[in-house]
Amino acid sequence: MRRRDLFQSPPPLRGGVRGGGRQARSKATTLPTLPLQACTRARASAARVGGGNRSSIRRRIFLTSLAATTAAWPLAARAQQTMPVIGLLTARAPGEAPQIMSAFREGLKGIGFVEGQNVTIEYRYGANRDERLPALAAELVQRQVTVIAAHSTPAAIAAKRATSTVPVVFEMGADPIQLGLVASLSRPGGNVTGVTQLVQETEPKRLEVLHELLPSVRVIAFLINATDSDLAGANTRAAQAAADSLGLEAHFLQASSERDFDGVFAKMAELHAGALVIGGEVLFTTHSEQLAKLALHNRVPAFYKGREFAAAGGLVAYGSDITDAYRIAGGYTGRVLKGEKPADLPIQQATKIELIINLKTAKALGINVSLPLSGRADEVIE
Repeated sequence: MRRRDLFQSPPPLRGGVRGGGRQARSKATTLPTLPLQACTRARASAARVGGGNRSSIRRRIFLTSLAATTAAWPLAARAQQTMPVIGLLTARAPGEAPQIMSAFREGLKGIGFVEGQNVTIEYRYGANRDERLPALAAELVQRQVTVIAAHSTPAAIAAKRATSTVPVVFEMGADPIQLGLVASLSRPGGNVTGVTQLVQETEPKRLEVLHELLPSVRVIAFLINATDSDLAGANTRAAQAAADSLGLEAHFLQASSERDFDGVFAKMAELHAGALVIGGEVLFTTHSEQLAKLALHNRVPAFYKGREFAAAGGLVAYGSDITDAYRIAGGYTGRVLKGEKPADLPIQQATKIELIINLKTAKALGINVSLPLSGRADEVIE
């Protein structure tokens, strides 16, 4: 056989081939287009071998070209296939507290991750119904996300119970050691780490500010969400201890949804409570502006954390900067995406504390804010 015969096109398939000639030709047209350079190399290799039938030579050409085609797949397509996925589990409803999500994304970006570019976020919202969180956490585990970002104490507990292998990064206001989420703050162990706000730690100071601002008030009310049992219980113990130390009479009022807010202010009037201190549960953070406006409407001096509360008409905001906490949580989530283990990442505390006083509200309520107190404030709203 002459060498040039090796590279002539094979004879057309005839009707005698199994399945019919037309069907066989149709199948043949679905073979991938092979790179010319790969074919040339394969043919040269066959020529060097100097033998073999047409079938074996064509098979060698096809396999060589297929390997070259696979190696040339676009790198972008491969990157898309391996893009990590964050499963974001939150007790909030979609669209609530947008500044929190902005801070979380900012923290991610600081580590090099941008949603939609090199990381995907799958959102699961509890819509202020904590009982939904365990099922949503199980969905994310089944989805095989790279890491679960658990926003709120109930979300962190649900994520921890759903998996012992998928990394979990939380942001919450309770003590993770007391809740059994981690072994210690410096060495969490297991698959969970995250960021805590200083909720219980700031409760005594918040009451000290109240007592300084309203020295004649002896009866105060605390608003808690009993459905958020873990955080509410810790907040209640801290508040009761702080009230006892100042000789104040404390009453704990419950609200499990925004529909209960009007009843809280009515109950305060019955108790002759002179001020309202709002707990750090997610329900109240989500509706902090609504609570501030209700307090002003009912002429109640109200205290809570977060600038949004004071800006909306609340008298005093004192506590951890919540956006700072979520920014740190975003950075920690990015570090886990890069391969760091939660067991080796110490629990972070959002130590940025803010005191914000609304002088306009104080004037409307007939409250005099002393110069020393206003001078210690991080911000005074006039």
